[in-house]
Amino acid sequence: MIRSFFQKLLKKPVSRLSDKYQSRPDKERVYSSLTALYNNILENPGKRGPIMPLNLNSRIVVLSDQHKGAKNGSDDFMFSEKNYLAALSYYNKNNFCYINLGDSEELWENSFEAVKKNNQASFEAEKCFLQRDAFVKIFGNHDLYWDNDPLASFNLEGIYGQKVKIFEGAILQVPVNNTLLNIFLTHGHQGDLQSDGNWFSKWFVSVIWARLQSYLKLNPNTPAFDDRLKTAHNRMMYEWSAAQTNLLLITGHTHQAVFASLTHLEHLYHRLERAKTDNNVDSIQLLEKEIKARIHEGDPLPDFKGYNPSYFNSGCCCFEDGDITGIEIESGMIRLVKWEYDSENKPGRIVLEEAELSLLITPSNVLI
Repeated sequence: MIRSFFQKLLKKPVSRLSDKYQSRPDKERVYSSLTALYNNILENPGKRGPIMPLNLNSRIVVLSDQHKGAKNGSDDFMFSEKNYLAALSYYNKNNFCYINLGDSEELWENSFEAVKKNNQASFEAEKCFLQRDAFVKIFGNHDLYWDNDPLASFNLEGIYGQKVKIFEGAILQVPVNNTLLNIFLTHGHQGDLQSDGNWFSKWFVSVIWARLQSYLKLNPNTPAFDDRLKTAHNRMMYEWSAAQTNLLLITGHTHQAVFASLTHLEHLYHRLERAKTDNNVDSIQLLEKEIKARIHEGDPLPDFKGYNPSYFNSGCCCFEDGDITGIEIESGMIRLVKWEYDSENKPGRIVLEEAELSLLITPSNVLI
């Protein structure tokens, strides 16, 4: 009874504080970190990340931010695990290469032993990709352990039964319309002042936030269809990618799905503009109604003049409603997909957005 009272009382303010302080990126640091990593992979492939030549028949799935925990009150992944396992089964059967984009394990709040013990099914599902040589594991800020702990390689081998190389990023190279398109993937915490070496935030998450979240049974991650404009960090990632040539950037970290540089709310506004141009009265009414139901007070109107669809974010695999989101690249298409439970609690795949890679090549990718 008391817990329920405090849940109702504190859920919204705690979630707002989490949203406000979870990401404090510095623009200069973000730009320099992304540029340095991108150039390092191009110049020294295989060291900080692989270069993966693809063709238009290649199949790639990008999932991030599972935050696998200890199956306790602060484990955000528990409710999404069934969707995650169904997704991995589907992608493995269909011969996708799986790029795990970081924060797969929640190692700020939990010990390695607790995460390993409580997530055997997920590790076994991931192992199937590794056995096909179709698994790329990239570290994030919450599982930085895989990159900097002397026991990390030993523990990874204990999980997967073979050695696993850990990367900071990857570059997919796809020939499109006689042009080589580089798709740069990294977790996206680079330049984030709270994630990039800030000891206080790590202490706060592990000592204070984990216990508060466990007691209140809170998950600050809103459902997969995001109702807000891009976060400050996502905007910086977009601005960096938009300044590049023949490059798409895919990150995770913010838990906010972005497709072709727009969140779901921004896509709704964009469709409304098109409906008004076409004088489609029925579509205008439907879109205005959906926007009104989703918009947050004080949110500014997005500006679509000359935006560049160069930035994508996979969202996360630990939304509070059990949904997971990810990015697929297949048959010359890039898609934002969601896995959600139906009325009978069975997982199912839904395509939220999709576009042809050929339409994203510079200079034709600036949309007016």
